Amino acid sequence: MSQPTGTMKAIEASAFSIDSLSLVERPVPFPRRGEVLIRVNAVTLNYRDLAVLGGTYMPSLPMPYVPCSDCCGTVVALGEDVTLFKEGDRVVPCYIQGWRDGKVTQQQRTKQTLGGPLPGVLREYIAVPADEVIPAPANLSDAEAATLPIAALTAWTCLEQGGLKSGDRVLVEGTGGVSLFALQLAKTAGAEVVALTSTAEKAALLKELGADHVVNYRETPEWGAAVKQATGGHGADIVVETTGSTLDQSFAAVAFGGFIGVIGFVGGAEVPLNVLQLIGPAVRMQGIVVGSQAGLRDLARAMELHGIKPVIDSTFPLEKAADAFRHMKQAGHIGKIVVSL
Repeated sequence: MSQPTGTMKAIEASAFSIDSLSLVERPVPFPRRGEVLIRVNAVTLNYRDLAVLGGTYMPSLPMPYVPCSDCCGTVVALGEDVTLFKEGDRVVPCYIQGWRDGKVTQQQRTKQTLGGPLPGVLREYIAVPADEVIPAPANLSDAEAATLPIAALTAWTCLEQGGLKSGDRVLVEGTGGVSLFALQLAKTAGAEVVALTSTAEKAALLKELGADHVVNYRETPEWGAAVKQATGGHGADIVVETTGSTLDQSFAAVAFGGFIGVIGFVGGAEVPLNVLQLIGPAVRMQGIVVGSQAGLRDLARAMELHGIKPVIDSTFPLEKAADAFRHMKQAGHIGKIVVSL
């Protein structure tokens, strides 16, 4: 393989709307010193990508921009002084560039994320620093490996911050990417998992993935008490809070001294908070910011070691990327949505 020349296909947004997405031709980037050029084979969508495209998450993002943060691809060319990888290696770029380990900095969190404000990955080729990518797990396809940088790593970090140990009770909400990864990872660690869902079809999948208890939140809107009952009155030691707007029920479901990892806002970003629910039962609540490169490496090793396979909902070609976003917006998907290149 050698440096590709000419142009590549990319998806660009010219405004904050799905309808503004278009297929364009752009020059193939050239890897600078320390960079690798990656032929992108698969991209996966996250709710963040939809929020950015909707204009609510980064309203000052300059247009046009290339969406999406998560991908897997093949190294096709090396910049000067690159020794970490060779041509032909399958790799996964880190979502937050520069965050190797420890705590994330404000600079890293706000300025160094792929898919806004850094250019996104919904294109045939990307050039990134060689020390900002990791090897793709050998047991995962390109589409499966592309699910790791945000969804899987966020679930991994939440469980880690919650101090997960065998025998803990874990609550996951819905059948989105983060929730399903949290379920799979928690079960691998020997936890008891309660899952929330809205349909019998989704309940069957959750059971198949190992959920010990499933609560239908449409039939039981006050599901916090149902979670307590399912766990013998103990409650969830770790709550993987992906909805946002139902935080009051998470407080009703959490165990005394338990942990609530606040991850998402798919149900809304504002919610009333009863401080007594936080103080009285000594609950620890923390905002979860995806994870570091070290965490991504640990996660990838765990996925390979335990043979964990991501749940793929559907796959769209690059030309139909807008349809992939529309599918996500409808919120009927189970697992991850893939754009194949």
